[in-house]
Amino acid sequence: MNRAPAFPPPSKLPAQAGLPDPLVMFSGGRVAKVKQWVQARKPELALLFRHYMYGFEPPPPSNLRFELLNEEPWGAGVAGLRREYRVTYGPPGTPPMDLLVGRPDGAKGAVPLFVGANFGGNGGVKSQTGPDGLAWPAGDILGRGFGFATFHCADVDPDRPDFTDGVHPPYFRKGQTAPAPNDWGTIAAWAWGLSRAADALIEAGETVPALLAVTGHSRLGKTALLAAALDSRFALCVPNQAGCGGSAPSRGIVGESVASINEAFPHWFNDIFPEFGPMVERLPFDQHSLVALVAPRPVLFLAAEEDQWANPAGQFGVLRAAEPVYRLLGARGLAESQIPPLGTMVGAELGYRIRPGKHSMGPPDWADALSFASTRLTGGKS
Repeated sequence: MNRAPAFPPPSKLPAQAGLPDPLVMFSGGRVAKVKQWVQARKPELALLFRHYMYGFEPPPPSNLRFELLNEEPWGAGVAGLRREYRVTYGPPGTPPMDLLVGRPDGAKGAVPLFVGANFGGNGGVKSQTGPDGLAWPAGDILGRGFGFATFHCADVDPDRPDFTDGVHPPYFRKGQTAPAPNDWGTIAAWAWGLSRAADALIEAGETVPALLAVTGHSRLGKTALLAAALDSRFALCVPNQAGCGGSAPSRGIVGESVASINEAFPHWFNDIFPEFGPMVERLPFDQHSLVALVAPRPVLFLAAEEDQWANPAGQFGVLRAAEPVYRLLGARGLAESQIPPLGTMVGAELGYRIRPGKHSMGPPDWADALSFASTRLTGGKS
């Protein structure tokens, strides 16, 4: 796997109380031109996030293959087509990914498509029952002219605090039994899995990069944002209530903290990130810089009023702090200074909406995601 330069340990980094300026180089100096951002600051930020937080992932596999297992009408009152693919890749022992694709009724060729992982398996999405059925409402999505693709996150890595299964062991070096301090954690593995899903979807002709959006809820929203930051083929990103480690600031004082998230989920990030728990002010970035890595592609943050654990106000601040990079690249950014009223979506290339309710993803969230994408992903044609 790739490795970062000799970055200093967390305790040797300078303290920065507020969100660091995303245009100030770690090595010194401020970015003023697009060329500087593209050639220097953007790659530097990607290295910093990998080294200090998410870990380094392996390169894309050269042996990815996919097989169409099934194709049939969606059924259950949903007008559309369902396809199921088996995707294989990686060294021997790498688990396959089962990719479920929904297509609008009568659609031919590449379609605008949302891809994301699910929590409980493709069965709930196919039957439109349980939490995954609500999180992937096929009738709502296909009825708007969009396709979608999803896979069980455990196909890539089970959400457990060990690395004995999933994609990690096949990529261990000889004699290795656990990740090195800045090797990829589970969120980075899931994000890498989203890129492998994109490989298959594009090669199969289901979509093209200009029409490909990535989404996810909660920890899978963190995953979606990281995937979009590291893979420019995702033309649009909608993290739903992604919170700490995703769309909320690590320096936030509301809701989940760097210390608590690493204590509860020690496998999500690399082994360097927990060191920042008692000194988050020493992080050389914050989550606005992850959004900046997506620029100028559109990003919509979806939040909920009662989900204070995910820090809805902090998420709005993250978007505002990413705006200078969007404007440098000629995009409009958020263009709002105040959190909007409940149920009102605001923004341009950066969008924000907070609704009443709790931590969940369902049809109301999809209604806003599809509206946002219809004018930014497909030119208002859907």
